[in-house]
Amino acid sequence: MEEVYQTAESILRYIVEFSTLLLEFAGICILVYTGVKSFILWIKKNDAIRLELAQGIALALEFKLGGEVLRTVVVRDWAELGILGAIITLRAVLTFLIHWEIKNEKKALEPDIKE
Repeated sequence: MEEVYQTAESILRYIVEFSTLLLEFAGICILVYTGVKSFILWIKKNDAIRLELAQGIALALEFKLGGEVLRTVVVRDWAELGILGAIITLRAVLTFLIHWEIKNEKKALEPDIKE
């Protein structure tokens, strides 16, 4: 029975680590794509550059945050869990701040109806 448990644990650890890598890779790809797209918008002097960049960063952070949450499944000791908790908290705060920036940037880009 112990051997079945060890095998199941190894399979779970492999699946979680592979899934975490996929999520983090997706976040990196989104961030690179957003950076290149924003650079092109900057060259074209587009006013929506900040909004596009903030939305891309927010999406990339969501993927990275998903990877960190998934990583908590295979954590074994409290020190590692504390580090992961701090990383998750930091990324969640960054995501919140970026969404706040997106909301403000959308308001700034809307034409004034009063004028």
